[in-house]
Amino acid sequence: MALIGLALNVAIVAAAVLLLVASSEKAVKKIGHLLHYYGFSASFAGLAIMATVTSLPEILTHLTASAGILSGTLDYGIASSTALGANIGSDVIQQTLILGLVVLLAGKFVFKKDFLKTAYLPMIGTTLMTLFLGWDGTLSRADGLILFGTFVLYMGYLYRRESSHVHEAVERHKKQHRKRPWLKKDLAILIASFALMLASASLLLSSAEEIVLVTGLGGSLIGVITLGVASAAPEFFTAVSAIRHKNLSLSLGTLIGSNITNPLVAIGLGALISTYYVPRPLLLWDLPMETVTAAILLLYLLRTKGKLRKLGAIYLIGLYIFYIAVRLVLFPVD
Repeated sequence: MALIGLALNVAIVAAAVLLLVASSEKAVKKIGHLLHYYGFSASFAGLAIMATVTSLPEILTHLTASAGILSGTLDYGIASSTALGANIGSDVIQQTLILGLVVLLAGKFVFKKDFLKTAYLPMIGTTLMTLFLGWDGTLSRADGLILFGTFVLYMGYLYRRESSHVHEAVERHKKQHRKRPWLKKDLAILIASFALMLASASLLLSSAEEIVLVTGLGGSLIGVITLGVASAAPEFFTAVSAIRHKNLSLSLGTLIGSNITNPLVAIGLGALISTYYVPRPLLLWDLPMETVTAAILLLYLLRTKGKLRKLGAIYLIGLYIFYIAVRLVLFPVD
């Protein structure tokens, strides 16, 4: 009976993951229409908007976990570990495996100095901030406020840099008498997508909790190796789509920007709502590894004048394999 129950929960997790990815993809496409109309630059669109939209699975997973913790329907420790593991696992896979795969497809990425200053360094900073705030084993509501408040300030900074371009685009569309692409049908589809994402996140967390109880594995490990991979899917598909349209700035901005949004918004809001328990494996391995891989890549980019080619991409993929192998062997439980 235990095996049947485990198999059923694994099947539910798989179905919920597929639903989460599909519904988030639909939301991304609809919001993408608005970005094109309002004339956002590719870099800003990736960093500020597409990064936030593609992070919706992580954000809604945290909101669902926090609501379950407050209501008592989810275990505080397991729900916290699973949501945090999914978030941090998603970040690590994006800046190693997914970035490596995207570079292999594109052939080459060039990180401009301005991008390194305004996006890449803040990405490393958010990881260090999360590690510092969670080092005592908890993320309090004050910690959540610090994380989310930092996101608001960062978005304000990016928007001030972009505001003149947006104003010019809107005025140009008005002169051309172009209608806004915010149709009732698009709005209905977007709302339905959000509803599906919430439902799938709730199913996913409930079934993940059952798997943790049956197998004895850590909730953070379940989050890292399964939910983290699934949560990173929207960023991967968005980045690949941008490459197909020869828009490398959007692709790069989405991947890096998502790694800023995930800790500041998803973890920040979740901690602000319910507080979190932070398991030691995340503090001793996942967050330090996320920081180290980003720092290694930064040194590599400084040495190559911002150019990331296929050899560097293979190195990033190797880092992810090493990260997962060590996680499975040394930190299987919380």
